[in-house]
Amino acid sequence: MSPNTSIQYVEFSVFAHATEDVDKVIEATCNVVPSEHTGQIVFVRTQLTGYYGNSIVLLETTVKDQEVLRGIVRKLSEGLTSLDKEVLSREIERFVEKGNLYVRLNKQSAFNKVLELDQSDPIRLRIHFKSGKLGEIVEICRDLGLFA
Repeated sequence: MSPNTSIQYVEFSVFAHATEDVDKVIEATCNVVPSEHTGQIVFVRTQLTGYYGNSIVLLETTVKDQEVLRGIVRKLSEGLTSLDKEVLSREIERFVEKGNLYVRLNKQSAFNKVLELDQSDPIRLRIHFKSGKLGEIVEICRDLGLFA
């Protein structure tokens, strides 16, 4: 299976908290997408209420267009540091489940056009592969440059 056709879709989800500007959170998330494709990204907004009554907006979108998917993966592979790629590769079982690679990126860094892994209030990506087999996903990720 070719790496170019091995991904079915990428889902993005991110929370914009009451202390954050929703438009800036959208901009940070769109910085994960090549600039020529950001116009194709449309977020569904869900208004939520936090534990203390604070306003939270959940932003979600799914990308299925193969050209856009290739661009996102290329941007990830070029943007992640070799240390982040090594973490993905070394701890792959932690990031893959049922045919999905879960990547969490630092929201503030993404706003500044820097891609780095982070677990605290991240931009969440779920990259869904056509194959659910871990070995095949690892090989595809290696071919796509997502692993060191």
